[in-house]
Amino acid sequence: MRVTSSMYYKSINAENSKANERLFDVNKQISSGIKIQYASDNISIFTETMRLDNELVSLGQIKKSTANGYKMSNQSDVTMNEFSTSINRTRTLLLNAANGTNDATSLNSIAAELRGIESNLKSLANTSINGQYIFSGSAVDVKPINADGTYNGNALSISAFVGAGVQQAYNLSGASLFLGEESLVRREITTNVVQFPNVNTTLNGNTTMGDFMGVVPAGNLHNFYIRGAQSDGTAINKQIQLTNVDTVDSLLNAIGQAYGNTGTTQVVNVSMNQNGQIVVQDKLQGSSKLDFHMIGASDFDATDNADISAATNNISDLDIGSTDYATAQAAVNKLYIREFNVSSYTAAAGAPVIGGSLYDMTQFSVSGNKLSSSIPQIVKGSNAFATPSTKLSEVADLSQGTAGTLAGTQLTLSGTDINGNAFNAQIDFNSNVLPATGSTFTVGGNTYNIFDMGNPRAAVNADDMTYQQLMDVMNMVTTLSLPPVAATATQYDNAILTSNVMGQTSLSYDGKLQFNDLQNATTKATIALHDSNSGDFTAGNASVLTFNNNNALTVRDPKTDFFKTFNEMITAVEEYKIYPNSANGNARTVGIENAIAMMDDLQNHVLKSHSLVGAQSNTLDTSLQRTTLLEVSTMTLRSSVIDTDMAEASLQLSQLTLNFQAMLSTVGKISQLSLVNYL
Repeated sequence: MRVTSSMYYKSINAENSKANERLFDVNKQISSGIKIQYASDNISIFTETMRLDNELVSLGQIKKSTANGYKMSNQSDVTMNEFSTSINRTRTLLLNAANGTNDATSLNSIAAELRGIESNLKSLANTSINGQYIFSGSAVDVKPINADGTYNGNALSISAFVGAGVQQAYNLSGASLFLGEESLVRREITTNVVQFPNVNTTLNGNTTMGDFMGVVPAGNLHNFYIRGAQSDGTAINKQIQLTNVDTVDSLLNAIGQAYGNTGTTQVVNVSMNQNGQIVVQDKLQGSSKLDFHMIGASDFDATDNADISAATNNISDLDIGSTDYATAQAAVNKLYIREFNVSSYTAAAGAPVIGGSLYDMTQFSVSGNKLSSSIPQIVKGSNAFATPSTKLSEVADLSQGTAGTLAGTQLTLSGTDINGNAFNAQIDFNSNVLPATGSTFTVGGNTYNIFDMGNPRAAVNADDMTYQQLMDVMNMVTTLSLPPVAATATQYDNAILTSNVMGQTSLSYDGKLQFNDLQNATTKATIALHDSNSGDFTAGNASVLTFNNNNALTVRDPKTDFFKTFNEMITAVEEYKIYPNSANGNARTVGIENAIAMMDDLQNHVLKSHSLVGAQSNTLDTSLQRTTLLEVSTMTLRSSVIDTDMAEASLQLSQLTLNFQAMLSTVGKISQLSLVNYL
């Protein structure tokens, strides 16, 4: 084929265009610093770049989230360091206070410093960063600790994203720190009455009942009435009878047997301290249900041919006795009563007169417009505090009464309403399976259904009744806002709403029933709530439910209540009590020796919490470093994909420029030759 001039110039023009285009591309890469400008320039480079850009965005979000979490976690770590320092100082002060050589001035100085530490701990508990409280759970805008030490936050965690589908908690909630639970702790309780033998002898395990209680006539016995609960929540209602020659160790062994101790198995440790106070320690870890109360009775009358205390089946029969040994000996019936645990609780209507005989037939404590019970309602299966939706059957000892059910149980609700008028009500738990008609309450001679939330509404089945339904009844009775007789469900609900305007019955953060009088700053209301068979020592008649009682003092417990415990420890120093002593001051002061044991548990709890915060901080710091490294690595990879290699591009530009100039030179020479040929 003949090559024409037209074909030659077309070829030259095409090569020139390609060379210009290549030069233009290289210049663009050098000036912009990137290999492509548009996706169409190179699909594979564009796709890889977009993937790496998305990865960088994700890593940036993770880095920011982790960094924010680390700031709060690190602040928590720093705050916990101060916590630990304060607690160490507290323990040192308590050990100093336990020294028997301290006078009142020294103890007052120690107590004052402890109060200062308490105030500082509350300030630390309310630490915030960037306006967010670090110990409030997820409620970071809520100040966690009130002046009285109660907790306002929640138990929720806040987490940072530290990877694809991976989260790391970075906060320590106050619910965990101040109200957490230590599953390895064994509950320990103690009586608070200092004991002395009735004869001039030393009180120890070998002291006989004759020396301890006094020698009763032949045929009479020393009787001890035990009430409380085992570690699984099973109620104890036991009468122990001992002779003059039986010893204190015999009594302690019998108490252990009441809790389930056998020759081969020990479920509790029972001992007596140097002040004659009985200490019961649970062998089971993680249970908060162990409880104890005891009263002794010895009949010194040899002429009635009957041992009064041995014959009694009800604690109220002991009212005829005296707690003073000399008075009892001079009395007609000669019944001597020895108290082991007393408190300031007021007896309910119809309860025994002797304070130490009271267990659960006691009125709620009063503070301004608030009435409070003393026994936390604890779910048996989980050791968790009851909530309004918790069924009473989940807390009750269903081995008592009618086995396996609340049906047949009766509660007595007595006291005065918000106007000061006395009331006495009875709550009956019944099945609603025909022919039974469901649970009711009776007050003022009228009986009312306790309605369930079913459809249609009916009286609630005993085992389905919740704490909210019980509290509704208490609120209506205490505010005198009762429904009409034979009320419909709607009328019943309206009565509840009306009662809630005048008062409010609720469960506290630690599972205790409480009533707030909304009409009076100082309430006239009083409340006592107990099993109707309370105090009856007939076999099998222990209380199914207990709400308020004169029980043993808690020394150790799996459940932590930080500031409540801290206040109890300081009170022991302020009242100069080495051991509990109901004879003066606050009857329920735990004593400095017990405060040290309580301090050890708090110290251990804080140490574990601090370790958790430290682990969170370390994890977040490691994640932050890893994310930063990944970010740098990804940016490097992205640069290798999209960024121009300046050295390579410059070399390529030089080569293309030389090639282009050579091409132009060649074209010029060929063009000149062609013109000569043409001429």
